[in-house]
Amino acid sequence: MTDAAELLILGLGNVLFGDDGLGVIAVASLKERYEIPDGVCALDGGTLGLSLLPLLQQSRRALLVDAIRCPGVAPGSLVRLDGAEVGPAARERLSPHQVGVADLLDSAQLLGGNPAEVTLLGLVPEMMEWSVGRSRAVGDGMESLIEAIVHEVESLGYPMLERSQAGAGARPDRTFARHFGM
Repeated sequence: MTDAAELLILGLGNVLFGDDGLGVIAVASLKERYEIPDGVCALDGGTLGLSLLPLLQQSRRALLVDAIRCPGVAPGSLVRLDGAEVGPAARERLSPHQVGVADLLDSAQLLGGNPAEVTLLGLVPEMMEWSVGRSRAVGDGMESLIEAIVHEVESLGYPMLERSQAGAGARPDRTFARHFGM
């Protein structure tokens, strides 16, 4: 990353593990449907864990998108956690790959380069097993998750225009290339 992003939107999860991949799918859909504004970096963080540390350290705000386990809450339900709630959720309520996310957040804090604000948005998973598909409940909840991401980004002052609204001459999304000097 060559320039610090004001806002990092990071889709997390394993797309080969059922509903666990919902964060990656949501961010991919967001990038396909919306123009990503300057100052915002939207990326597929997958299951990369600590390798995401430089991205997190260089961002002023982070919006993590992932499957969030919530006993007693219906699968497909939207969940939002902020600030001090995010670290414990990464250790206790995220999917099996998320030991890396807890380590990532702890490392950023220890090194003093963590974003000033961290928010976790996601859906409650139903199916967490080897599968490339999502459960019906998560599939039905994906639109509300994408809308929540858009609302969150806009509430921070970044306009999110649907690609059809951006006009025929809209520039392609170059967020990844811009932040990695490509």
